[in-house]
Amino acid sequence: MIEEQHRPAAEHGRAGLVLRGAAMGVAEIIPGVSGGTIAFVSGIYERLIEAIRAVGPGLIGVARRDGAGGVWRAIDGNFLTLLLGGMVVGLLTGLFTVSWLLEHHPPLVWGFFFGLILASILHMARRIAHWDATGLTLLVLGAVFAYALSVLTPAQGSEALWFVFCCGVIAISALILPGISGSFMLLLLGMYQFIIHDTLKGVLLDYSPERLLVLGVFVLGCVVGLMTLSRLLSWTFHRFHAQTLALLTGFLIGSLNKIYPWRNPVDWLRDAEGQIVMAADGLTPHKIIAESNVLPSAYHGDPLLIGTLVACLLGILSVLAFERLAERGGRGDGVNR
Repeated sequence: MIEEQHRPAAEHGRAGLVLRGAAMGVAEIIPGVSGGTIAFVSGIYERLIEAIRAVGPGLIGVARRDGAGGVWRAIDGNFLTLLLGGMVVGLLTGLFTVSWLLEHHPPLVWGFFFGLILASILHMARRIAHWDATGLTLLVLGAVFAYALSVLTPAQGSEALWFVFCCGVIAISALILPGISGSFMLLLLGMYQFIIHDTLKGVLLDYSPERLLVLGVFVLGCVVGLMTLSRLLSWTFHRFHAQTLALLTGFLIGSLNKIYPWRNPVDWLRDAEGQIVMAADGLTPHKIIAESNVLPSAYHGDPLLIGTLVACLLGILSVLAFERLAERGGRGDGVNR
């Protein structure tokens, strides 16, 4: 049984938590990479799951018994505040730097994350003291599942509210699962254009009741998905810790296909009429939805081979830095069992 009291944020180091949050924020800018991946590889994943799990109706009883201070401790408030603050910094930084790199020098970005994920796979595998047939099977199943997601053809989608709700559940669940991107899941469901552009951006422009309703249903799905998956993961981590780590590590292995540095586009986001959705300049496609992995020599553009290999090495070194931060905190996950 996990104790209600979490380790203080200081045990991970305030600066360390802000840096982790910033890395998660940057990851959310990268299509195909999730903040859950960074939380997993940086050693705070289980603590984050416990903090999310604590948010729910049970807080009413905590508030009555222990007041606001009790609620703050129950949700690991210091930890979440530092992490979310770092995420905001990372998101803003990513919008102005990583987005530019993705547009002009994409192999560098993908090389960095490829190295980061590759080193993380080895790091997570070492955290499992004893590998058995069950763990290996779950590792393979997780890898096959994540790889299959990366090569699926996007569905047509539907504007029905029940489907919008389901999309919210799936997208937010993917957001906190390592190796799976929430935005990519919306693409696969055929709902990226409808949710992100038609609904979210539409609400910001005209606040129409129809779009507000769709957005509200989607957010409700996100809340339900987040609360459900956090509780499920908390339960599996408590009872099947090594097996859960093996499955999530498999997700990381399968995700390598999606972040391979040299990929040529083969299809783009299309509207209901099948026409390619163009960017604001009207000259370039808005979003790539299918790509083909190629050798650097066959890459459509400058492969930046040396720079990409250096970026890959930096990704590997980043994992080593995360390991050092975790060692200073005493325990990687920061959760008392």
